[in-house]
Amino acid sequence: MDHQLPYIVGVTGGSASGKTSFLKQIGQLFTADQVCILSQDNYYKPAAEQTLDANGHINYDLPGCLDLDAFHNDMLLLKSGKDVKRREYRFQHEDQMGEWLHFASAPIIIIEGLFIFYREDISQHFDLKIFVEAKEELQLQRRLKRDTEERNIPADFVHYQWQNHVMPAFRTYLEPYRHTADIIINNNDHFNNSLKVIEDHFRWMLNSAD
Repeated sequence: MDHQLPYIVGVTGGSASGKTSFLKQIGQLFTADQVCILSQDNYYKPAAEQTLDANGHINYDLPGCLDLDAFHNDMLLLKSGKDVKRREYRFQHEDQMGEWLHFASAPIIIIEGLFIFYREDISQHFDLKIFVEAKEELQLQRRLKRDTEERNIPADFVHYQWQNHVMPAFRTYLEPYRHTADIIINNNDHFNNSLKVIEDHFRWMLNSAD
């Protein structure tokens, strides 16, 4: 094949669009020595370093809320064949030291996050760009369910974040870069067909490298 591995794939999309579920399925279809998944979720800065909005609430939907430089550097390490370790970030429990997570470089490396298309120094390394999307109202309902049940966040504050943080960030840092995606996955009902397409593509890449 013409392309030299590792093959770098960027996956982004709005909050509760289904990125995590999609990547979980990918992770179950391939072994760790075939596919490595690195998510921005473990690169949040401590609360003391976060930006507060006009009402004194932390806005976790700004590029500055993440250590994207460290994220970028770890991506480059994986791309060069080196392994990476990172402390797990624990939402709502950041005072508790997270477990060490180990990421082994692999022939296919998936980079996931909200701002990865926005950051040119990150996006320029992608061989394939995937944008996961769903209807806005559906995304809000999914986020409500997740945040109230899994993170014990009051429903009214979920709505506050959605209106004041999540959607403004989407309009600024994600939606303008949607057109740069090679594949757009519609996840209103399911992503089974798209998942099969991606699986077949990855298997072809891996077989071609043998």
